[in-house]
Amino acid sequence: MDERTLQTRVTMRGMSDRALSFGASAEAYERFRPGYPPELIGLVTAYAGSPIRTALEIGAGTGKATRLFAAHGIAVTATDPDAAMLAELRRHVPAGVTTHRAAFEDLRLRGKYQLVFAAAALHWTDPVRRWPRMAGLLEPGGVFTAFGAPLHLADPALENAVRDARTPFLPSDDIPTPSGPAPAPAPSPSHPAPAPSGPAPSPSGPAAPSPPDRAMQWPGPELEHSPWFTDVRQSVITRRLTLTASDYIGHLSTISAYLTLPPPLREEAFRSISAVLPEAIEINADVTVHHLARRRSNQRQSDQNQNNQDQGDQDQNNQRRSDR
Repeated sequence: MDERTLQTRVTMRGMSDRALSFGASAEAYERFRPGYPPELIGLVTAYAGSPIRTALEIGAGTGKATRLFAAHGIAVTATDPDAAMLAELRRHVPAGVTTHRAAFEDLRLRGKYQLVFAAAALHWTDPVRRWPRMAGLLEPGGVFTAFGAPLHLADPALENAVRDARTPFLPSDDIPTPSGPAPAPAPSPSHPAPAPSGPAPSPSGPAAPSPPDRAMQWPGPELEHSPWFTDVRQSVITRRLTLTASDYIGHLSTISAYLTLPPPLREEAFRSISAVLPEAIEINADVTVHHLARRRSNQRQSDQNQNNQDQGDQDQNNQRRSDR
């Protein structure tokens, strides 16, 4: 399949221009995006409970997460729809990593994996087919995890100044996600308050469950209601970084919201932001592991459970109508 045909197919699949904007800055992405800490692999393997031998990565980019998992002896198949990103990835990962160029929705792979993971990439996948397809790529009992580490300015005053400098050119540079934290429903006899998600044990680092007052973030609610997954957990690995002003601008140059601006406008935005930056910048770079989940071992039973749940909801609705 030639370049133009593949690009057209990916676009028709619903991937936005923002999702396909990274290849033009693959080298900058590799240079300015921070990697992931070793605590992450400890968190995932502890949750798995047994050695992980095979893994599939969705939206691998330049391999920031790929190399962490591959370095621990896991046979990783790294996938991405962008040829430039995969070319950069191959320069930095062990030779044993397999690469496959395709969007998640177009993957045609043989076999199943013990782990499927997405590093700051899950929000680009098709929400309609995401979970049945994800489950179909996992062995029964296999682990799915999604995580990311968006950078946030630690100084609120500087954050406000940067926002004011950016806004004339770009109203928001937030990462697009399908939804924010799900509001907690009011407890009721039919919908009791859920127990807090426990921490996924991590012997090697400061991973912790989300605070009790923090709602389960996306895609946690989707996973919790999915018939394909169970034991959903959300954790945070705390991390603080110090960047130079030029490196901070370099990081911004890898964010899709800036990449899709017309180049003259993008350069103007960067000059405006640079004018308010100090020489050294403190950054909150926590790794949010949202989420860890386990593929149900008995799919037929989970499908039956889902049907029973749907029937139970319908019975409750009918009962409410009769009580009116």
